[in-house]
Amino acid sequence: MIIIESTIGNASEPDWAARLRNAAIDWLVLDQWEAQKSRLRKATENHVELALSLDRNTHLHDGDILLWNEQDQRAVIARINLKDVMVVDLTAVMEEPLELVARTMFELGHALGNQHWPAVVKGTRVFVPLTVDRKVMASVMKTHALPGISYAFMPGSEVIPYMAPHESRRLFGGASEASHSHGHEHQHEHEHEHEHEVGHHDGHDHHREQRHVHNH
Repeated sequence: MIIIESTIGNASEPDWAARLRNAAIDWLVLDQWEAQKSRLRKATENHVELALSLDRNTHLHDGDILLWNEQDQRAVIARINLKDVMVVDLTAVMEEPLELVARTMFELGHALGNQHWPAVVKGTRVFVPLTVDRKVMASVMKTHALPGISYAFMPGSEVIPYMAPHESRRLFGGASEASHSHGHEHQHEHEHEHEHEVGHHDGHDHHREQRHVHNH
């Protein structure tokens, strides 16, 4: 087992992109929750056992280089799989009378808040990470059927370009691609997020699963 205490660089950096162009790459594939952990044991796609022992103020980003062998031109790189995001479009609503706009916005906020869904507002769109199954989220939106509001699901990788670093952390818990300067900038931040996953089996029986995510 190989212990990883720090990253070497990121594949998106120009110097590394050139060096990796003809290299043999072994991927450490992580989901967005695994990517938040500073302590983790997992095998790469080529079955190399790794033990992450990173500084507790850091976490992996997509493209982080974990190992590099200059002689053999081989690298082990983190690949972060981001979940889809529900994108709520408010464009049509904004053309309505102010009273209707205010009522619709209030009802949308109530619907999202009642499900404990975090959200990022950008212009006339609201980005909501999938904290439950896509069908459950679609069902909630159809139940409320707010006039003038449409929604669609987009891959997380397509949403990232629209997000500032603090917004991508809210959507993906820090797993999105970021530069090393971002990592240093937020080393002393304390983030404490609660995400609740709620599934309704029938009108009387409710099952609640609660996930706590702590970034220190």
